[in-house]
Amino acid sequence: MIQRFDGHIVGLGTTSGTRVVVGMWDRSPYGRFADAMVERPDGHRVLLAPDERIADLVSTTYTFDDVRIVPVALAGWGIDAGPLSARWTPGTRAPIGWLLQAVPTPLAHREAWARFCDPIARRVMSGVRTHGSAGRGRTEWYAASDAWGVESASVAWDGQDLGPLAPVDPPVRFGFGSAPRTPTLTRVTSFIRDH
Repeated sequence: MIQRFDGHIVGLGTTSGTRVVVGMWDRSPYGRFADAMVERPDGHRVLLAPDERIADLVSTTYTFDDVRIVPVALAGWGIDAGPLSARWTPGTRAPIGWLLQAVPTPLAHREAWARFCDPIARRVMSGVRTHGSAGRGRTEWYAASDAWGVESASVAWDGQDLGPLAPVDPPVRFGFGSAPRTPTLTRVTSFIRDH
């Protein structure tokens, strides 16, 4: 069985050292939802999920030190999820976005293409992966179709501002790959295949 998730992922770094990855899924087997993965400066990894089903799905796919079920609300290009409040402004299309648009969708969605692109993605964008393990013997792959730089962002945790936008550095350690080092909003389709 293959599960498909269509939406956007944004990766944000802050000068405080906290890094945030937000998934905004328009279509999925679980309906429309959003979640946030946060890695604090000390390396503590937190999942903020809207319900038990999403928490179970994401926490069995990626690794966290803390899983919290909290109200999650999207507001334009922004999210409020428990202690996290983040807003970001997408900028111009990233150079990689032009390349991604040139790949025919049927090809981009194939697992074999994601496996082929994985070593290239790792070399071109440090930390980024397109194919890997989703835990429990499952495989996950990403088919990105566009990407934009992030011009600015405001991120707060428990009401405390985490500082201006910064690179996603060091790379986040939730799963087999990180978000791009440069804060980026990516249109993506993610696939999870059970073996």
